[in-house]
Amino acid sequence: MERIWLKHYPAGVPADIDPTQYSSLVELFEESFAKFADRKAFICMDKSISYRDVDQMSVALAAYLQSLGLAKGARVALMMPNVLQYPVAITAVLRAGYTVVNVNPLYTPRELEHQLKDSGAEAIIVLENFAHVVEQVYARTAVKHVIVASMGDLLGFKGVIVNLVVRRVKKMVPAFSIPRAVAYNAAVAAGRSMSFVRPTIGPDDVAFLQYTGGTTGVSKGATLVHRNVVANMLQNDAWLQPALAEPPHVEQLLIVCALPLYHIFALTACFLLAVRAGGCNLLIPNPRDIPGFIKELMKYQVNSIPAVNTLYNGLLHHPDFKKVDFSKLKISNGGGMAVQRPVAEQWKKLTGCGIAEGYGLSETSPTLTCNPANAAEFSGSIGIPVPSTYISIRDDDGNEVPLGQPGEICAKGPQVMVGYWNRPDETAQVTTQDGYFRTGDIGVMNEDGFIKIVDRKKDMILVSGFNVYPNEVEEVMASHPGVLEVAIIGVPDDRSGEAVKAFVVKKDPSLTAEELLKFCHEQLTNYKVPKYVEFRTELPKTNVGKILRRHLRDEKKDAAAA
Repeated sequence: MERIWLKHYPAGVPADIDPTQYSSLVELFEESFAKFADRKAFICMDKSISYRDVDQMSVALAAYLQSLGLAKGARVALMMPNVLQYPVAITAVLRAGYTVVNVNPLYTPRELEHQLKDSGAEAIIVLENFAHVVEQVYARTAVKHVIVASMGDLLGFKGVIVNLVVRRVKKMVPAFSIPRAVAYNAAVAAGRSMSFVRPTIGPDDVAFLQYTGGTTGVSKGATLVHRNVVANMLQNDAWLQPALAEPPHVEQLLIVCALPLYHIFALTACFLLAVRAGGCNLLIPNPRDIPGFIKELMKYQVNSIPAVNTLYNGLLHHPDFKKVDFSKLKISNGGGMAVQRPVAEQWKKLTGCGIAEGYGLSETSPTLTCNPANAAEFSGSIGIPVPSTYISIRDDDGNEVPLGQPGEICAKGPQVMVGYWNRPDETAQVTTQDGYFRTGDIGVMNEDGFIKIVDRKKDMILVSGFNVYPNEVEEVMASHPGVLEVAIIGVPDDRSGEAVKAFVVKKDPSLTAEELLKFCHEQLTNYKVPKYVEFRTELPKTNVGKILRRHLRDEKKDAAAA
């Protein structure tokens, strides 16, 4: 289709990028290590490591991994929060010619076992706080090598104190016993005296297996080759240049990495973008500790914050937030879930930097669309396709729908995965005959190419034959001053087939359901107004802070069955 959105590209953003600019992520890493050797690359808990440090440690760890006899392409799982060892480990695994399997460190044994078995991972690098989970399952998987890191590994003398506090005072390391497990620092030290063999790595070698949240059943590994991830890094880089070029001038880009690095959003928008630009990532191991997070922000003049709506909202509602210096903030990217207008407007008011909402999936490395990073106003849309990306809105039969009509968002571009790991049937289900990836999200494109998500196929609620999209109702309810967070689901109803139910976390303790419904009636057609309101102290969320409507739906089903 004709790319009607190109006329709305910010000046200087190309229609297409050249994904062959780097043959692999390793070529990108090595270029930056040479160019920016003396610059800080990562900061965590007041300790920084330079690009030279990352280069030397990753080569040593890569040599150690090769010494274990793993064949080229072997999968190595990484199970850590945002600590300094994580980016070193990602770099090491890729430089050694292996594939990174990113694992959520908060996984239960059942979830971890599935991912290790499905990926066929033969080695795992895990922070000791989560090693007890690995201990319970690794014998039933292909994992033969376990490397155990600790919070203080790369923190110098301070690390001794940090480890003492984490283990003895806070008791955050449950007992575990994994025979023949090797300590992270010991593996790096051993690797320094080993010879590293540079493998030939091409654009079609698998870089990451990114496991999707499993919203459609069992968690599947999106197979991302080097070409996919390089392309998306270049697409994001090109897209953000106009905002980065605006004054004030910044010597070195400082990106806040509060989103977990095992998540594709942080991997591209924080880690890879910074490495390409010789920037520095401020790693936040626990973004849920909002007071601690704000304390970190107060120490630096940050330039870029990629985050999800819940994280922006949490920061805005902390009394110390106003003390943070945002005079050098150039980019606030929102993704992972819908950014709500009240949050975006408050963020712009307090920081002077608007939230540019984007959209993507693990399967697309992740970015497909984004609003211009220097847009004056919050658009309420997910923006327009980034360079080299084609978006087509289609009906259930795969036909393109007219502009302004809802349909499934389908995408084509160099960032789209090669398929689901070992699941050709699942891959075929999400691929159209002309090679587009079906996202499972319902969107509307306007005549300028801007797209608005109206919802996931399965989240849509059918009330007496009328479609109700939860995002719309949530946005209205979130704009009520007494509401902190809200989630909308459909529940069975004798009269209308389904009814709308709201789960609400109050900001104002005196808020009543009646007051909230009156407010909804003023802004929504009757059939969209919730029939039920349930107040909660908190809502179920993923580690990235995305609200899990599915969990709320499952609770209702379980209650009905009982």
